[in-house]
Parts: sequence; C-alpha cells; structure tokens
Amino acid sequence: MTFQEEILRRRTFAIISHPDAGKTTLTEKLLLYGGAIHVAGAVKSNKIRKTATSDWMEIEKQRGISVATSVMGFEYNDYKINILDTPGHQDFAEDTFRTLTAVDSVIIVIDAAKGVETQTRRLMQVCRMRKTPVMVFVNKMDREGKDPFDLLDEIEAELGIHVTPLSWPINSGQRFKGVYNIFQHTLDLYTPDKTHVTESIRYDDVNNPEIDSLVGGQDADKLRQDLELITEVYPEFTVSNTAGYLSGDLAPVFFGSALNTFGVKELLECFVQIAPSPRPVSTEEREVKPEEQQFTGFVFKIHANMDPNHRSCIAFVKICSGKFERNVYYQHVRLNQKMRFSAPTAFMAQKKETVDEAYAGDIIGLPDTGNFKIGDTLTSGEILHFKGLPSFSPEMFKYIENADPMKQKQLDKGVNQLMDEGVAQLFVNQATGRKIIGTVGQLQFEVIQYRLEHEYNARCKWEPLQMYKACWIEPDPDAPAEAAEELRLFKQRKSQYLAFDKEGRDVFLADSAYLLQMAQNDYKHIRFHFTSEF
Repeated sequence: MTFQEEILRRRTFAIISHPDAGKTTLTEKLLLYGGAIHVAGAVKSNKIRKTATSDWMEIEKQRGISVATSVMGFEYNDYKINILDTPGHQDFAEDTFRTLTAVDSVIIVIDAAKGVETQTRRLMQVCRMRKTPVMVFVNKMDREGKDPFDLLDEIEAELGIHVTPLSWPINSGQRFKGVYNIFQHTLDLYTPDKTHVTESIRYDDVNNPEIDSLVGGQDADKLRQDLELITEVYPEFTVSNTAGYLSGDLAPVFFGSALNTFGVKELLECFVQIAPSPRPVSTEEREVKPEEQQFTGFVFKIHANMDPNHRSCIAFVKICSGKFERNVYYQHVRLNQKMRFSAPTAFMAQKKETVDEAYAGDIIGLPDTGNFKIGDTLTSGEILHFKGLPSFSPEMFKYIENADPMKQKQLDKGVNQLMDEGVAQLFVNQATGRKIIGTVGQLQFEVIQYRLEHEYNARCKWEPLQMYKACWIEPDPDAPAEAAEELRLFKQRKSQYLAFDKEGRDVFLADSAYLLQMAQNDYKHIRFHFTSEF
C-alpha cells in the first residue's frame, strides 16, 4: 500500500456525549464489529463480569463512568479506525476539549428519552469552533423516548446544526421493531442481543409488501409516510454529496440501541465511507498537511500508570503528517533536542503493542520519563508549534496535605505525574509554600485521592479553600516600563493571593469576582489570562 493510500484509509474520531447517554457502550459495539473484541460486556451490569474495554481504570470500573480519554485502534473493511472514547462527566471536560484537537471528526451520542443535555451543548461549541464534522447517534430507542421528529428539531435548535436522518425508527420502547436504513435501503429488524449483531434485509423499494408482513401493515404505512415527509423536509444525503457534513454544517443522524448492538453497524458502515481522512492542522508557523513526507505530531494527553506494575507515564501523540518510525531520531521542539523511541505503542485501551511505524491520523503512545508536556511538538527537524491546547482556569480549589508523613516522596511523585496529565492543576502559594490543587469539578478531587492511594501508595487529605478564580498574569509588552512597576506593586500588595503554577509562572488567585474586577481596573498594564495559552 502506498504512503498516500495509508493516510486516506485512516479515520480518527472521538465519541462525545452527556454522561450516561451510552457513549462507552457504543464504543464497545464498534470494537465488536471491528473484531477487536469478541464479546461486549455491559458497562454497568453486575451479571456480566466484564466492564467496558475503554473504561480500564479501577475507579472507572467501580463508578461505571469514564474519567479519562481512552484510545482504541482497529481495522474494518480496509479502513484503519482510531476511536477516542472521552469522559462525558463535566468535571473532566478539559480532557475532552483537548481530545477534540486530535480528531478529524466526531460522533455525538444522544439519549432518546432525555434529548440534548448540557454537556453535549458545551462540547458541540468546541466542534463548531473547529468546524469538525459531526454525526449523531440517537441511542436507547428500545426505551420509551421522545418523538423522532421532535428529537431532530431539538438537535437542530440546541446544537445549532442542520440534520438529515439516514435511518428511521419503527416505534420505540416496548413497541420498537427496528429501523429502516435510508442510506443503504435496508430494513433492520430489532432483536435484543447484547453480545452479537443483527442481520439486514435489503429493500430498494420501501413499498415492498414484504415489509408489511414483517412489521405489520399499520407500522409499515406510518414508516412510508414518515420517509416521504423526510424527503420533503430534510436535505438529501449521498456519498457523492457530503460537502455540508465535511464543513461541519450538516449532521447525519442514526437511530438504534447500543446496549443491544442495534443500529451500530449502519452507523459504522456510513461513517467509514463519508468521514474525513486526516485533515490539515494549523501551527503558529504554517498549515501542516497530512500527505507531507516529513513527520510532525503533537502531545495532546499524558497518562500516568497505564501499567501499574511499572509506574510508567505515556504521552499520547497525534501524528499530523508523514510517517513515524521506531528508533528514528526526531526533534523535540520545546527542549530543542533529538530523541528516538525504541518502544512506541499502539493502543487498545490499556493494552499496548509496540509499533514499528505509524501514519498521519494515527495516535501513538511514547514512554515518558518527564520529557513531555501537553502541547509539545515532535518533528523531523522543522521548528513548529501546534496551537489550541490550553489549560483552563480552575473553578474549585483545595489545599492538598500529606496524610502519611512516611510517604512524602510517593505523594510528591504522584501529584506531579497526575498534574502532568492535565486533569487538574497544581499551584504553590508564593507566601506560604502550601500546595493548592485547582479543578473544574468536585469529582476530580475524589479521583486524585483514589489514584494517589491505589497507584502511588500515598494518602492525602483536603483542606477547604474559598477561591473564585485563578488567572495567569503578565506585564503588558506594549508598555514595558509602566507594566514592570505595576507588576512590582501588584505583587507587593497581593502577595497572599499569588502562586506559581507548575511551570513557575505567576498566577493570581482571586477570592471573589469583585476582587478580580478591582485588580483589572486598578492595574491597567497587567494582563489577566483565563487560559494558560498566551
């Protein structure tokens, strides 16, 4: 296979949703079709001992939620598919935001009963900002839910995107009989089965009387009426006419039940045909195209302890152009040094296998001994800086204290490695030296405490800290003399509110919105930033 063909056959996408919409279950079933796993386990079923392949951390298995993005790759019909299963919980939104910078398209999962929920809206804003192509899977059709036409109207209104259904349900809940696949002209009859897949019957003509005998005359008539209405109201969608989808303006919609392995194959078949192969990525210097011969890539995630036996960190690298080869020297741009990697890995959640080569669009894991930070660039030699991987200003703060004086070394190592993952941020108060953890949600504190104890054998305790916001400060480069004096005065007067971040940069910890506004008004030559990328 040629270099060009290898790149064109890759599909790298994220699955996003509100918690409990069925995102991780859908990931499992896609892996089932790809032959990557042979029996899918229900994520929350106590009867089935398996937990989801993508939820591999111990705390994820206990809670039945995803708290970290997992990467899984598999082959399907000559396509190389890379899935990133993201956390749905809003406390881990930052991990998801960063993951969306590493994908070329997105599948949004929506609960048929609940419709569009808060977290889905927020994640869709990121997709719109980046013009990421989006497909929608309306899940849980085997439960009582909203009318399909009402759901389509809600998706358009709430997510600000045009839709076109490519499959259509026959009833829902207990009366759910299946879906008609508009894209492939097949009828899929519903048989609940959590571990195997259902067969399709092809009907080029929806008026075929066989359909009446299979689903009943009344339901068959309603199906025909609905399909007629769909052709009048929604834009036609074909493989040769995907411009609206690729520009992020039109979302194809599929209906099904991920838990019962229904409607998933139709989604996958359509996805591999229409989803984009790797797309160009912007850097501060220029636009990088995937078909360029020279290798480039960036670190979008770091994960500690993927293998608890070795206490190792893995840096997740999205390859943006060219071909990555094992044991070849590459330029680490921030450190300005050459590095080679003898054990780059491809992923199946926490299972890893060493790869000799990988192409644009692939996600690889590089062993990290402290050399990488989120946003770092690797190239064949060119100096490039990829954009759009900020840390956001935390909204919740607590002092972290050691609960076991004999384990200070383990605690320090654990805190440093977990902060490198980017799920929370570490600040050190400049006046007292006390360590402060900042997060965007309460659940992150529980996850940090749990992982410190179970992965690093260190126990911590939290002390409350009333704080409104953390913001990075720097002098205004346009007025250097005034800015330097103002910064000196600011640091003198606000010393108890100042901290260093992990990179040693000055951070202002405002304990109220009023205090922050007053500081911005009084110190005109100081810039206050609410993301770390400035």
